[in-house]
Amino acid sequence: MTSGVIRLWLALGRLALAGLIVATALFSRQATEDPQTAIRSLLAAQQADWNRGDIRAFMAGYWNSPDLTFAGSQGFTRGWQPVLERYEKTYAGKQAMGTLDFSELEIRPLGPDAALVLGRWHLKRQAGDVGGIFTLVFKRFPEGWRILHDHTTQSLPLPTG
Repeated sequence: MTSGVIRLWLALGRLALAGLIVATALFSRQATEDPQTAIRSLLAAQQADWNRGDIRAFMAGYWNSPDLTFAGSQGFTRGWQPVLERYEKTYAGKQAMGTLDFSELEIRPLGPDAALVLGRWHLKRQAGDVGGIFTLVFKRFPEGWRILHDHTTQSLPLPTG
């Protein structure tokens, strides 16, 4: 072999080793990241995205799969794209979206790569506030934690007086 070919193989070997080190570091960080912290961060990001009026960014917290499920008062919606379309139809515009707040979050690990999240949601809107409860099933994927099932229920307004 010529010295040029040897140098090329050495350079490729160093590049492959560097890639392996970076991939191992990323996988290691994700595998040891506290699920509570990661899930709370994802929900905080979703809340911020919603409050900016960015439904597509909000949807980044969901598993982008035809197997994603959403259960609500209108029944089941299956698939990432249909769930996005449901949100866009139901909350057409920033005024309809209002300001979202999540509260009373309970995160229950179901194993190293799954969690159940219970909580309350509240939308402050000019047309009237709405809110309710939700149950989310999260799974850890290589790209991070994602919602693979969302069951959201709107609470009836409490009677006044």
